[in-house]
Amino acid sequence: MSFTSRLLDWYDRSRRELPWRALPGTPVDAYRVWLSEIMLQQTTVAAVKEYYLDFTSRWPDVHALAAADLDMVLKRWAGLGYYARARNLHKCARIVADRHEGRFPRSADELVKLPGIGPYTAAAVAAIAFDEPVAAVDGNVERVISRLYAIETPLPDSKPQIKTLTQDLVPGERPGDFAQAMMDLGATVCAPRKANCLICPVQALCEARRLGVAEELPRKRPKPARPTRFGTVFWIERDDGAVLLHRREEQGLLGGMMEVPSTPWSEVAAIEPLHQAPIAAHWTRCDDVVEHTFTHFHLRLDVVRARIATNQTGPGMGPGCRWVKPQDLLDEALPSVMKKVVAAVLGPDAFKRRR
Repeated sequence: MSFTSRLLDWYDRSRRELPWRALPGTPVDAYRVWLSEIMLQQTTVAAVKEYYLDFTSRWPDVHALAAADLDMVLKRWAGLGYYARARNLHKCARIVADRHEGRFPRSADELVKLPGIGPYTAAAVAAIAFDEPVAAVDGNVERVISRLYAIETPLPDSKPQIKTLTQDLVPGERPGDFAQAMMDLGATVCAPRKANCLICPVQALCEARRLGVAEELPRKRPKPARPTRFGTVFWIERDDGAVLLHRREEQGLLGGMMEVPSTPWSEVAAIEPLHQAPIAAHWTRCDDVVEHTFTHFHLRLDVVRARIATNQTGPGMGPGCRWVKPQDLLDEALPSVMKKVVAAVLGPDAFKRRR
């Protein structure tokens, strides 16, 4: 019995029930496949479920999402991270709605031309939604194939070989189920820290299991040390209690999100950070240091606060800034690191009403 036959038989018995996964025999909605795949990039299934259900209840199809205000999309995305995904999600929805009459292209080659859709997402949507026999290779699939063939070349160098080997396994029939079965196998059986070989449906065909090296694969090149960056955030309150927020530039890290104004984040802590404050004021340093880890660096933020008159202005309070009452901070598109800043000033229950 072939690898593909064994895998699909197992999938028919053991497939995960996921809110974005169509039930057997029911039509597949390309919008929901695309939305889930964008959300799942570098994020766990458990973390995505709540966001997915929220998005589809608010915006049940691509036309609804395209018509949504970007700020609202960013607000509902807050907490998922990698915020460029949310901006591209909205941009892609508008293109599909306006230029494609609400219908997603049916091939991976065409899907990859849309904003925010890379080779993996294009292949996943094409396979699952349109049954194109194309290999969708994510981290789960890389692990399964690395073990199946006992590939010793470390990632990412082995990616081209893994893609070719996976493509050779994709069946002409049920390529969408094959793609989802590979994801399920990697997520539930052929797991990162535990190769559950005894319950694996393809154990008899696995070279890594035969050699006794399954849990050593895939090999990975050593990661460089993650540097630390430093900054200072300026918590400014008016006499009426409103807090100053600033919108970050559209391009770059946390693009388009709201933030408490801050110095640039540098690998060397500023000697006189108060010189970069958006307004002249009497500043008080908070006891807590806010720490947050991004993919490529660790961040340490000092927090200083000041109270000013309601009519006071300053050079750093121009375009992109606005005043928000503390009780309304919950509704702002604040990234996780800025929620930590709010909690450092207002206390840990500041976002208790969230979702």
